[in-house]
Amino acid sequence: MARLLATGVLVTLTALLAQPVFAQDASRDGQTWTERKCALYRRAFDDALHAVGRQGIRESFLARNTTFIEGGCTGNSKLCPETGKEIELANLLTVMTMNEGMASTFVPFGCPN
Repeated sequence: MARLLATGVLVTLTALLAQPVFAQDASRDGQTWTERKCALYRRAFDDALHAVGRQGIRESFLARNTTFIEGGCTGNSKLCPETGKEIELANLLTVMTMNEGMASTFVPFGCPN
C-alpha cells in the first residue's frame, strides 16, 4: 500500500513539474520531433528507473529498452513488462512521456495477446 501511494505521489509530481513539449517546439536545437521525443524518453527512462529501482527488473528488459533508445526510438518491436516492477516502470514512463506531449503509443511497451 505504501509503495502504491509513493508511486501515485511520484506520478502526480511528475505531472505537475513536467513542461510539455509539442511538435512545433521540437525543431529548436535542430532536432526533429522524433529525435526530441527520443531524447525526452531517454531522460524519462533514466529518471523512472532511478525512482523504481532495478531490483525486480530483468536484464533482458533493460537491454531491449536500451536497444530501442539506441535505435532512435523508432523500432517497432514491443517490450513486454512481465514483473511487477517492470509494469510499474512501464506505467510511470507512459505517464511521463504523455506529460511531455507524446502519444501513449510512443512507448515501446506491449505484450502479445
